[in-house]
Amino acid sequence: MTPTLVRNQLGADASAPADAGTRARDWAEIQERMLAPLYEAVYDRMEVGAATRMLSLGCGSGLAMLVAAARGAHVTGVDSDRERLALARARLLPDAGWDDAPAHSPHPARRRARLLQDGGPAPVGADGSPYNLITVFEPIGCAAGDSEGLVPALRSAVPLAVRGATVVLTGWGPPERCATAAVLQVAARLADTARPPRTEQGRWRPTLRDDLEDVAARAGLKPDGSGRVSCPFGYADVGSAVRGLLSTGLFDAAVRATDRSQVEKEVAEALHPYRREDGTVWMPNVFRYLVCVT
Repeated sequence: MTPTLVRNQLGADASAPADAGTRARDWAEIQERMLAPLYEAVYDRMEVGAATRMLSLGCGSGLAMLVAAARGAHVTGVDSDRERLALARARLLPDAGWDDAPAHSPHPARRRARLLQDGGPAPVGADGSPYNLITVFEPIGCAAGDSEGLVPALRSAVPLAVRGATVVLTGWGPPERCATAAVLQVAARLADTARPPRTEQGRWRPTLRDDLEDVAARAGLKPDGSGRVSCPFGYADVGSAVRGLLSTGLFDAAVRATDRSQVEKEVAEALHPYRREDGTVWMPNVFRYLVCVT
């Protein structure tokens, strides 16, 4: 129903710069956890629990769903990335198919989870009730056009929720408060070497103050509060940082314009200011979320 971060921002391409399975694993094992503070902050504010029927758009490899299910929520995840969905299934439904886990499943999270690919979700949540919370945990605002697939996905999802349901959108914070922004500029610079010139779609740009509000307005949602969350990106070493960052897809255009080894080299160089004495990499970042009602 909605693309993943990679597809939203850059578009699926046969010339994708890395094996899809490897990139999905790098995302799940290295990068996805960087957003865990964002998930927890939103769930705390929304008081996510047993009464929550959540639809996760662009659920990726399922960490946000797992956290919600651990709080007692019934969760349905939708994504178009087969590899990430396979990892989400391994986390949430290891003994079931792509649809609902059997009612007799001994693991509570497995009885409350459902994963769907490429089509619209069923008109009810995993337990048979309409959704009352829709989440989009794939941050927008650092690439041109990265919200274009999100607006129609939201318009399709809203009718499946109860009247007055909550929708939470997330985005990157101001560039001056996101150390990773300096590294992402490497992607823009390398992509500029492409010949013939590529369109602006998917290219890095500074986050704008009203990115989330603009999406909400186009999707017919009413803003009802917002918040900011510190989500530092911490890695064991530079190599892990490079793998994690490239798994986001934000460097795909740069890889196609040059080659993967050059991108890896220049990203590693850009990470030097954030390397600590013990070899770890630490980049403070702030992410923003917007609470809306249908």
